[in-house]
Amino acid sequence: MPKIVSHLWFPEHAQQAVDFYVSVIPNSHQASATTVPADTPSGPPGSVKVIEFTLDNQNFIALEAGPLDAFNHAFSIVVECDSQEEIDRIWDAFLGNGSTAEQCGWLKDRWGLSWQIVPRVLGEMMMSADRESAKRATEAMLGMVKLDIAALQRAFQGKG
Repeated sequence: MPKIVSHLWFPEHAQQAVDFYVSVIPNSHQASATTVPADTPSGPPGSVKVIEFTLDNQNFIALEAGPLDAFNHAFSIVVECDSQEEIDRIWDAFLGNGSTAEQCGWLKDRWGLSWQIVPRVLGEMMMSADRESAKRATEAMLGMVKLDIAALQRAFQGKG
C-alpha cells in the first residue's frame, strides 16, 4: 500500500512550526529531523532541513529550503474537534502564537499555513438529508469567525 504524506515547504522556521503544531494538536509527535547532505538548488549541504511529524495520526513532512511558493488557501489543514472546549483550546493556542482569525473557522498561522478548526458535528449537519436544516447550519457557519457548536446546533434545529 502506498503511504500518503502531506509535504509542507517552509522558507524558514520549519522546526518552530512543527514544535508548535505537535504541542497543540492531540496525538501528535515529531518522528525525525535531518538535513540534506548534498548541494541542492536551495543551498549547500546541511542547509535544507527535513522534519517528519504526525498530527493526530496524519503524516506530514516539513521542508525548510528557502523561499519558493507561499502557502495559500488552496491547501489547509482541517482539525475536527469533538467539543467546544477543544475548539476553544486549539483556536486560542493558534491566536496566541501569531495566527490571524478568518471567517468560517479558518486561521492563518504565523508561517502562512491555513487551518480550519471545526466541530466534527458540522460535517454531519451539512450532509443531513434534511436540506433545510443543513442550509440553516451552513448559513450560521458562514456568519461566524470561530465556530460555535451550540449556535450551529440551534440553527440546525431551527431554534436560532
